[in-house]
Amino acid sequence: MNALTKIASGSARIASPALSNGEGPRVLRAGFIPLVDASVLIAAAEFGFAAKEGIALELVKDVSWANVRDRLAFRQFDIAHMLSPMPVAAMLGLGSNPSPTITPFSLGRGGNAITLSTRLFERMQQVAGTGETAGAMENAKALAAVLADMRARGESMPTLGMTYPFSSHNYEFRYWLAAGGIDPDHDVKLVVVPPPLTSDALAAGAIDGFCVGAPWNMVASERGVGRIVAAKQDIWPSAPEKILGMRPDWAESHPETVSRLIVALDAAARWCDDAANHDALADVLADPRYIAAPVEIIRHVLAGEFSLDAKGNRRVIENYFQFHGQFANYPRPSQALWIYSQMIRWGQAEPSLALARAAASAYRPDLYRAALGDDCTPEDADIRIEGDRDGERFMDGRIFDPGDFAAYINGFEVKSASIAIRQPDEG
Repeated sequence: MNALTKIASGSARIASPALSNGEGPRVLRAGFIPLVDASVLIAAAEFGFAAKEGIALELVKDVSWANVRDRLAFRQFDIAHMLSPMPVAAMLGLGSNPSPTITPFSLGRGGNAITLSTRLFERMQQVAGTGETAGAMENAKALAAVLADMRARGESMPTLGMTYPFSSHNYEFRYWLAAGGIDPDHDVKLVVVPPPLTSDALAAGAIDGFCVGAPWNMVASERGVGRIVAAKQDIWPSAPEKILGMRPDWAESHPETVSRLIVALDAAARWCDDAANHDALADVLADPRYIAAPVEIIRHVLAGEFSLDAKGNRRVIENYFQFHGQFANYPRPSQALWIYSQMIRWGQAEPSLALARAAASAYRPDLYRAALGDDCTPEDADIRIEGDRDGERFMDGRIFDPGDFAAYINGFEVKSASIAIRQPDEG
């Protein structure tokens, strides 16, 4: 048994080296939400990667993203598993209790999906003739047909759940709905539901669908209460999902700890990407301290093997989770700017050059490079057009050029009422 296998099996622990100032291992308190996309943080703590860098990770499970945000702001957490838009929103001063937040490391790509109630999906089949193998765009258009039928009959609009107003789930759900011709602010009702509660809320009829991270979509489909109709890879395959959040003042005060932490997370992400480690990872994730979900479901979602519903319909998504490959951990400012573009599109933020700079400043590739070197930096790191290549395209074929916000946002037919912007000005 080699050293890494011993670490993975829990039969060995690495002695923690002292930091250069002579102190023992630094204890970092890290908040997280019980989702598979917290894998890199959990693996770093459980399999010795953090300990190897002289860091003891104390992982604290929380119940909502608002809690995680507040506990980081009020210094109950040193670092946190966070939604990729949360640092952008924080640097723009959006939401309640905004506090400056940055990310030097993305925790990977993938993991989200959109699930509708079986009742709603069956109505899509009846009204629009949606087949069992329908793709994301076809399903969005079928839902639009059902909503038109509901309006004609005077029925109430459906209620759809997402996890947080400044979340990848919100923007991906809205992108999917709008691509099908649905106005998410007028044709449906969007509400916030914590990830672990989504399946129960769907079963109880409190919501008619949701967008959330794994494993909760498959939990709903396995229970027979939901049908998965789209995955994150269908909407924007290269999108960052969760990130490592920290306060900028904390990062400036602890540069060596930040670098060591990034090195540890890089090693953990590489380990998580290896399918040979997925059984060991799934066993840990299923533990009540972390996700507390059936281990077999977690194994399936790590492999991208989906039970779309309880009827036996299945789908395999290659690289459904990408923890390390293709520079998945690099914090791209262009992706922060895409998030900002969606905040403008849906009326959460105003367009300005100063705000664009603030949004981009949330993602800190300088700290990533300081820890891992230029060899770990993608060639197109500084100038990036999003969605312009195979395997990274948006579901509607649009391309995001950070240098032309106005044309990009104005090009959408479905957006906040009467929004029409010029290229951002200073101010």
